[in-house]
Amino acid sequence: MENIIELKNVHKSFKGFDIKDFSMAVKKGFVTGFIGGNGVGKSTTIKMIMNLLQPDSGTVSVFGLNYKEHEKEIKQRIGFVYDENILYDHLSLKQMKDIVKHAYENWDDHLFNHYVKLFDLPLKKKIKTFSKGMMMKASLTMALSHHAELIIMDEPTSGLDPIFRRELLEILHQLMQDGDKTIFFSTHITTDLDMIADYITFIHDGEHIFTKDLIEIEEEYALVKGGLELLDREIEQEFLAVRKSNYGFEALTAKKGRAEEVFGDMVIIEKATLEDIMYYTKKGEKQHV
Repeated sequence: MENIIELKNVHKSFKGFDIKDFSMAVKKGFVTGFIGGNGVGKSTTIKMIMNLLQPDSGTVSVFGLNYKEHEKEIKQRIGFVYDENILYDHLSLKQMKDIVKHAYENWDDHLFNHYVKLFDLPLKKKIKTFSKGMMMKASLTMALSHHAELIIMDEPTSGLDPIFRRELLEILHQLMQDGDKTIFFSTHITTDLDMIADYITFIHDGEHIFTKDLIEIEEEYALVKGGLELLDREIEQEFLAVRKSNYGFEALTAKKGRAEEVFGDMVIIEKATLEDIMYYTKKGEKQHV
């Protein structure tokens, strides 16, 4: 299975924060959700994928190419949708299109007009009058109108109302039907990914925790709830993290089958959501909160 994006042993240091020995891959033809809390390295990673930042060491490749020799070719094949407005808000959408189209060899006015009509966007109103939802649709229209093979989205649903978020996710779902596109979708709204993602990449504190498909996550991860009398030091080591209260404990496991074997019907075992996993997981340590 072909990888569209590959990061290998990437390091990037800032004052007080590091991306550490980060390796990940994004498979062609799928939607990969990129999750993690605030300030854990999601935007930094995306900026390195877009060559807006360069790693201190390690390699970044897109379409099997490196930016040093193939930047123009790579950028021609990427559509980027950012959570903040990167369009010139004093221009109309038509004026913005007339500027942007010259940057792309495969720009398609017919496709642009198709998305303008689909998204019900005004061509002649100034972009500064657009709502957050309209702004996102305009950014997506620009990203799609040059036949981009890879769509990179950084928090695209942030600040959108639930109805428009649902509409946007349906649009992305339809986009994936031809099998030729790949979407890399960073978000902290993990419920959106349940609707659209094939794979999840989880980053925490600058480290790659895992890349797994959604079915694999559901099979491996679970929340275990039971009485404190069931816990001892050895049992606690079975979990990634444990939260205790006067009423009992709740713990995250990445070995659902093992928990079922150890506890049987003495505990309640529930599906762990992506939000649960983000809340509890820290790589390489047992976190007790």
